[in-house]
Amino acid sequence: MNRRHFIQAGAVTSALLVTPFFIAVHAQNQGATALKSPQKRHKIVIQVSDNDPAKWNLALNNAKNLQDDVGAANVDIEIVAYGPGIGMLKLESPTGSRVADAIKANIRVLACENTMRGQKLTRDDMLPALSYVPAGVTEIMTKQSEGWAYLRP
Repeated sequence: MNRRHFIQAGAVTSALLVTPFFIAVHAQNQGATALKSPQKRHKIVIQVSDNDPAKWNLALNNAKNLQDDVGAANVDIEIVAYGPGIGMLKLESPTGSRVADAIKANIRVLACENTMRGQKLTRDDMLPALSYVPAGVTEIMTKQSEGWAYLRP
């Protein structure tokens, strides 16, 4: 093999080795911008099972920040409350006004009816405009099986 063919062969080999790197970098950059892409609809279910205003505020902050980051029109958000977490959905809850703001921003806030029965609560005891599910854990499991992302702050 003469020197010229050797240099050409080296250039081809280098191109074959470097090309996968550039493809990977391009794919990684595409993934980073995919979250902001209006073409993809994101879905997330957030679990709140603590009767703690700080946890509720964190969940509500996460939901709002997500809407701000990817665009409210590009994401479906459900916050599912069960167990002790249902306490922050009662009338006169310390987080009541923030929950109401979240609902107005198209974040679905769901109360577990199993927990409500266990705590002898009725819909009249709860904040207005909530949605209800028979079982909070089942709602979360169903959403995850449908491909929704899961968050527990």
